[in-house]
Amino acid sequence: MFDVSQQIKQILPFRLSGRVTRIVGLTVSVSGFPAPLGAVCAIDRENGKAIEAEVVGFQDEETLLLPYEELTGIRRGDRVSLIQSVPAVGVGQGILGRVLDGRGRCIDGKNQAMLSHRANLKAKPISPLNRPRIDAPLSTGIRTIDGLLTCGKGQRLGIFAGSGVGKSTLLGQMARQSSADVNVVCLVGERGREVREFLDRDLGPEGLARSVVIVATSDEPALIRLRAAHLATAVSEFFRDQGQDVLLMMDSVTRYALAQREIGLAAGEPPATRGYPPSVFSLLPKLLERSGRTDSGSITGFYTVLVEADDANEPISDSVRGILDGHIMLSRKLAHESHWPAIDVLLSISRSMNDITSPEHQQSAAYLKKLMAAYQQSEDLISIGAYQSGSNPEVDLAIKLRPLWNDYLKQGSLENSDFKEAAEGLNNLRVRAEQMKSLKPEPAIGQEVEGSSNTT
Repeated sequence: MFDVSQQIKQILPFRLSGRVTRIVGLTVSVSGFPAPLGAVCAIDRENGKAIEAEVVGFQDEETLLLPYEELTGIRRGDRVSLIQSVPAVGVGQGILGRVLDGRGRCIDGKNQAMLSHRANLKAKPISPLNRPRIDAPLSTGIRTIDGLLTCGKGQRLGIFAGSGVGKSTLLGQMARQSSADVNVVCLVGERGREVREFLDRDLGPEGLARSVVIVATSDEPALIRLRAAHLATAVSEFFRDQGQDVLLMMDSVTRYALAQREIGLAAGEPPATRGYPPSVFSLLPKLLERSGRTDSGSITGFYTVLVEADDANEPISDSVRGILDGHIMLSRKLAHESHWPAIDVLLSISRSMNDITSPEHQQSAAYLKKLMAAYQQSEDLISIGAYQSGSNPEVDLAIKLRPLWNDYLKQGSLENSDFKEAAEGLNNLRVRAEQMKSLKPEPAIGQEVEGSSNTT
C-alpha cells in the first residue's frame, strides 16, 4: 500500500489548505482552496490515511477535485492540502524493463527504482520550427508495414480496429522486433486479465527488457487512466532527450478519450458530439503532438483507436485520423480468414513513406497496390466463377500473383523481419509479376489456340 500521509507531514505547515464541503458523484467540492488547475492535493481522512486528488475545475467559490482512489471515509469538513502545483513524475534509466502504474510507481513486485530526473506530465509539444524533417525509416519488424506502409523515425501512426482483430499482438510484435532503442508501452483502460497475458505472451522477456510498460486498468479512476497516457509520453520524452529513438505504443486513444469524457462531465462540461465534451477534442492534439523528432532523438508513436461497431468515421476515429501522419486499418474480414496481421493495405496510408523510401521501393509498392485494387474490384465475379479469363489482363495477373502477395503479407507472431528484407521481398514480387506478364496468356474456355485444327 502507498500512503501519502508521511509525505504530507514533511510539507511546510504553511501549506495551502481548504475544507471539504460536499461530494456529488465522484467530485469533491472544497471551500477556501484556491489551488491551480491540475494541482495534486491530499484529502485527510479520520483514519489518518490521506488520499490524493487532482483539481479539475471550479464552481462559484468552490474548487472541484477528482480522487485517485475510492472516496470511502471522506466526511464534510475534512482538510485538503496542496502537495504539488505542477504535475510531475520521476523518470530515469532505472525504469527500463519495469512495469509502472498510472502514477509512476513500480507494480512488478521489485524494489522501487531510484530516479534522479523529474518530468512534466503535461509538457508542451515541440515547436513546429524545431522539428527536423522525417528522413529515415524505422523498422517495425512487420513486413506489411515496412514494405507498403513504411514508418519513419518521429512519425505518428494510428492503428484503427474493432475488438479482437489483433491489436495487442501487433504491438507486442513491434516491441520485440523494432529497431528502436527503447519501447514505451501504455495500456489505458485495459482489462486486468489481459495485462499479464500481454506481458508474458505478446511482449515476452525479450521485449520487456528494453521497454517501459505503463498500466492503468479499466477499474481504476478516470484520472489515473488519463494520467497514464501523459506519463507514457513524459517517459518517452525523457529517453528522446537522451538521444535515443523511442517507439511509443498506446492502447488505446479511445479509452483515453472516454476517461476525459468522464472527467469533463463530472466537472460540469456540457456534452457535445456523441456525449463527448469539447475538452476531449482539445486534449487529443496536445497529447498526440508531443511525439515527433528533435535534433537529439525521436518518438515514433503508434496509437490504437478502438473503432465502435467498425465505424471508422465515429468522432474519435475521425479526429485522431486528421491529427496523425497516417493510419493502419485492421480488417475483421481478414482476421476471420486467419490472415495475420489483419492489415487492410488498400485502406491504410503512411504520409511520410515517399520521403523515406527509394524510388524503386515506391514503384514496387504502388505496383502491388494497383494489382490488389484490380483484384478487389472483380472479387465478387471471381468468387462466384463468373469472371472470364482474358477479359482483363490486369485482373488475370492479379489472380496469378495473389497467392504470392498473401505469403508476403502474412507473418506469424514469432516470425522475424526487418526493413531490408521487407523491401527486397516487395521488389521480388514486382519482378515475379513482370515475368508472369511476359508469358503468353492461356486461352479462355472454348477459345481456339491459333493454328490449331478442330479436326480429329
